[in-house]
Amino acid sequence: MIPSIELNDGYTIPQLGFGVFQIRAEETVRAVSEALEVGYRHIDTAQMYRNERQVGEAIRGAGVPRGDVYVTSKLHNGFHRPDDARRAFDRTLANLGFEYVDLFLIHWPLPSLYDGDFVSTWQTLEAFKRDGRARSIGVSNFEVAHLERLAVEADTVPAVNQIEVHPYLANDDVRAYGRGHGIVTEAWSPIAQGGVLGDPTVRDVAGQVGRTPAQVVLRWHIQRGDVVFPKTATPSRMRENFALFDFELDGPAMEALSRLDRGEAGRTGPHPDRFDYVPD
Repeated sequence: MIPSIELNDGYTIPQLGFGVFQIRAEETVRAVSEALEVGYRHIDTAQMYRNERQVGEAIRGAGVPRGDVYVTSKLHNGFHRPDDARRAFDRTLANLGFEYVDLFLIHWPLPSLYDGDFVSTWQTLEAFKRDGRARSIGVSNFEVAHLERLAVEADTVPAVNQIEVHPYLANDDVRAYGRGHGIVTEAWSPIAQGGVLGDPTVRDVAGQVGRTPAQVVLRWHIQRGDVVFPKTATPSRMRENFALFDFELDGPAMEALSRLDRGEAGRTGPHPDRFDYVPD
């Protein structure tokens, strides 16, 4: 049974999900269908992943009631202006074929674009929440300064902040701000794009508990209280990543993995303060 975490708006979110980043559109229906068969009930997509339609098709085809599947999508970087964001959100619902999404996020803050204004974008998401088409709203890749600005200039505290987190980048300052303000952390790139799996410490912990390196790293995230959604199109890996709730890491193992933190040197993706990519 996958545990759920209560959000600051009263909804809950499954702590383990299935991510579809970099899964090609033509493979997405099969991958999501297999994930649902394994038992995943939390699917994380985005407008920029270009596979929302296939996610919706897979959920409908699986015969799983819509209310039993938690679906997240995220705003395209090119549509931060309020009118553009409204049209983009309408397309997300049409692509998915649903009347609502469980969670909708600003994908990146883009502080060097749009005159540095991500607050009006957030206020547009607040309207989606008020009308019920987004049950929860949140952000992705927001640093503490970005979150503090929302706290001053907007009415709604984000339900989640989806950020890069793994043993090489613990990102504890942003996570600590989230804990202190009721914002749940979601960890993307949870195994550092595979980079941590060959680490001697990770392999040693895996040997001690009789699990794979991926399982112990994902379990580290779970025990830290974050939401995690590993991405794979391989059914055997889906099952492996799902098998996280019949073992625990003891204190020394958790501490050993946490000591792998390299700070900014461990980051595998771009820094949110400098990221300004807007795809076609």
